[in-house]
Amino acid sequence: MKLVYPACFYPDEDGYTVVVPDLKGCVTEGKDFAEAWEMVVDAASGWVLTSLEKGEKIPDASKQEDIMADEYENGFVNLIVLDMDNYAEKYGEKSVRKNCTIPAWLNTRAEAANINFSAVLQEALQEKLSIN
Repeated sequence: MKLVYPACFYPDEDGYTVVVPDLKGCVTEGKDFAEAWEMVVDAASGWVLTSLEKGEKIPDASKQEDIMADEYENGFVNLIVLDMDNYAEKYGEKSVRKNCTIPAWLNTRAEAANINFSAVLQEALQEKLSIN
């Protein structure tokens, strides 16, 4: 799913501050326009993904012409595109099914010990990747 939202970019001495008016509280910044663009796409994608994972309805996007940036802060409005499928694949909490192969004798012993294979794999991957 791809979503398009208008975002207000405000240049200042430190770079840009960016606000997505349709996503309450979605504000970020970057040291230059390119970084601000990346940051706002990431922040807005995270905002939307969190809402979706909580089962909340995400806000409809306003029309670009209906959003006004503060002229006194030299603001301007630009559209951002959120690729939610790609973002969710990288950062979502949704479980992903993985198949693995182990020796039959190990499977027999693990099942007899009531070991949760998914939990063991997650713990092992977190340890291997040094994730706390």
